[in-house]
Amino acid sequence: MKQHDAMYIDGSWRPAAGGDTIEVVNPADERVIATVPAGSAADVDAAVRAARAALPGWAATPPEERADRLAALHGRLTERAEEIAATVTAELGSPLAFSKAVHAGVPLAVSASYAELARTYAFEEKIGNSTVLHEPVGVVGAITPWNYPLHQIVAKAAPALAAGCTVVLKPAEDTPLVARLFAECVDEAGIPGGVFNLVTGLGPVAGQALAGHDGVDLVSFTGSTAVGKRIGALAGAAVKRVALELGGKSANVILPGADLAKAVGVGVANVMANSGQTCSAWTRMLVHQDHYAEAVELAAAAVAKYVPGERVGPLVNARQQGRVRGYIEQGIAQGARVVAGGPEAVEGPGYYVRPTVFADVTPEMTIAQEEIFGPVLTVLPYEDEDDAVRIANGTVYGLAGAVWAADDAEAAAFARRLDTGQVDINGGRFNPLAPFGGYKQSGVGRELGPHGLAEYLQTKSLQF
Repeated sequence: MKQHDAMYIDGSWRPAAGGDTIEVVNPADERVIATVPAGSAADVDAAVRAARAALPGWAATPPEERADRLAALHGRLTERAEEIAATVTAELGSPLAFSKAVHAGVPLAVSASYAELARTYAFEEKIGNSTVLHEPVGVVGAITPWNYPLHQIVAKAAPALAAGCTVVLKPAEDTPLVARLFAECVDEAGIPGGVFNLVTGLGPVAGQALAGHDGVDLVSFTGSTAVGKRIGALAGAAVKRVALELGGKSANVILPGADLAKAVGVGVANVMANSGQTCSAWTRMLVHQDHYAEAVELAAAAVAKYVPGERVGPLVNARQQGRVRGYIEQGIAQGARVVAGGPEAVEGPGYYVRPTVFADVTPEMTIAQEEIFGPVLTVLPYEDEDDAVRIANGTVYGLAGAVWAADDAEAAAFARRLDTGQVDINGGRFNPLAPFGGYKQSGVGRELGPHGLAEYLQTKSLQF
């Protein structure tokens, strides 16, 4: 077991202000693998002060030089990709192949994109007789979740640094080890002291101190809608900007004429990825009533291939395991039919939940309305396209979704009717430059690509 006692503040590893620690548990075998400091408000204050002191110099650094540092950071992350994957597997429980492809691979693509955007973004433009400047917003407080621990760090820190902002990161307490690895890469990349700072700690202590700190100009948070509301209230009291990427209950709509087997298979894989711990997962599959029975059979057969401990990993902790099993039990109590999986415990150690498919689900059921955040799929029938739109839009969320049809034009026409921030058309590929974010209670603002960079900029106009 590794015992860490320092945080990365002002370009060096320094001891925490107090002696409290957080245990990091491998959710696959329930063993403690490390401890990290449980940061206090004093640690947050030290990090914010370092970030404020470093802000003028970093903001004045030409974008090309910031791009060079980001390229160097990308290089260090690339060199340590195997270590990154192994670290995420140890603290999150993700199967190693998925960690290599996604938990390590996606942050590499995103960090490379911001190294390039820092060189090409129009930080200055002419509009009539005005010169419009896009300047860094200031000190960014970044609070990241455990489900995609490195991706969420890179999706916040890389655009903030490209914009000329300085950053204080508070990662999720369940997955702090890859955040420490990221800080090491920042240091190795030659990014000046104070530009990036890391404070590990608990959300109600370190997270709240960071969100409410007077020295923070923008809070970027990814996590639950309930916590996002709290952070929004803290920031609103100081008229502070926020970027919130919150929950989802995304619909996977399969229209008549679509390749049903492909749509169901890809949809199941989407929900089971990362053990269902994905805010944008298509957890509601909507199928025309004429094809509903066939779709349910296909989904049940597909889920049977996701064996706990092999193709699907554990949930992050015992609390999350109990929460997801509770949702499955609630679905049964409300009349939904389990066609695969169920609430029964998985034998052996680890916080596993049986991959589960529900049929006979109505839109009003809890399992069709609330974010479960586990390997649970609900399959709902619809009568016609208007009914499908009503069901798809009938939650408080609007983060992502998918549409399958006989051709892309038909699918795109339907997608335009959905109240959601991102829609995959007939299995469209992930694009690290496309804006990602939600409608309604799924959040405020966008991440990734030029839209993600713009979140960390403020605008000034000079009239001539």
